[in-house]
Amino acid sequence: MKRIRLYIVALMCLGAFLAAKADSLPSAFSKPLLWRIGVEAAGGYVPGTNGFLRGDNASGKRIDGSFGGALRADFSFGGDTREGMLYRGLYQGVGIGANAFFSGSELGAPISAFVYQGAPICRFSRRLWLGYEWKFGAAFGWKRFDEDAEYVNPCVSTRVTAMMGIAFKLHYALAESWVLSAGIEGAHYSNGNTSWPNSGVNAVGVTLGVAYAFGGSRDETADAPSWLAEEADRGEWMYDIVAFGAWRKRIVEVGDPAERELSPGKFAVAGLQFAPLRRINRWVAVGPALDLQWDESAGIAPYWVEGSTGDNMKFMRPPFGKQLSAGLSAHAELTMPIFAVNAGLGYDIISPKGNRRFYQSLTLKTFVTKHFFVNVGYRLADFKDPENLMLGIGVRL
Repeated sequence: MKRIRLYIVALMCLGAFLAAKADSLPSAFSKPLLWRIGVEAAGGYVPGTNGFLRGDNASGKRIDGSFGGALRADFSFGGDTREGMLYRGLYQGVGIGANAFFSGSELGAPISAFVYQGAPICRFSRRLWLGYEWKFGAAFGWKRFDEDAEYVNPCVSTRVTAMMGIAFKLHYALAESWVLSAGIEGAHYSNGNTSWPNSGVNAVGVTLGVAYAFGGSRDETADAPSWLAEEADRGEWMYDIVAFGAWRKRIVEVGDPAERELSPGKFAVAGLQFAPLRRINRWVAVGPALDLQWDESAGIAPYWVEGSTGDNMKFMRPPFGKQLSAGLSAHAELTMPIFAVNAGLGYDIISPKGNRRFYQSLTLKTFVTKHFFVNVGYRLADFKDPENLMLGIGVRL
């Protein structure tokens, strides 16, 4: 019994020692940040996802290529900080870019503003490493849908769309302060079903960039000591509560025989999500979620006012419960400093008549504090049908 007590005391002392060591490490923003500026060019292929892109437009030509450039500025954490050791090579920043689709009269030449974050996946040497990078932002200046035009543009119906991208890049340190990058990238532009039509535009291509790191290469950061890595990779439960809202358009089937028509106006969406997440290690967390969502446009077809059509189409207001959905979903989250990217697959146990039951979500959480974040997300049905944005706030307990 005496020996057991000694073991317990020894473990408590070890835990207190490790906690004291962790507390003594500088935090991410308590030390000077490592800054970098750069430029990047990208050329890509635009898949013909609708007739307009395949040539059913005023020029009569396929729109299948894109070219763009961006000015970027990012930072990483000092190598003597806790985050700098745990997330070696991690960087995040903001950028401004321009993109052309070689058909300005059809789609325009949007200017984008975005945030991004990237990190190494594997290192081949001190100078060469492979990493991922995501982008999220807004693109301005599209030539939007015009219902009076001879050829209707179904891709973009707003001047401003969301922009999402993912890339895998090789990075090579040319010199002490210069880094060259090259890789493949995919991008998607969409208004999140806040307006119609909303086919969106996609691009897949290659990128080439060069950046200058002030004060030398950030790759000199040391790996985290074993005791710190073990502490950061220790499994634990986190509990996210997210409240969100948005607006959307809805196509409904009305009349006899039933015909698909775009309902005039925009409809409100509000939701609440409770998600317990189990941290697998410092980078990944997984877990289930309970999703509640009210959609003002859900289940309205049976409440159509007979004889009303077009811009004068009218509906009686359904009961609140008829427009409420409740679903269960499974989530995987890339959990990094400042940002977390969450992907989910779910199924509605309760769903308004006519709503798709199988849904997917992709969200970006931006942590303002350790426990409070801003949520920007997008919900789809059957991996292809846009439903609504998820714009809100959340807390992590």
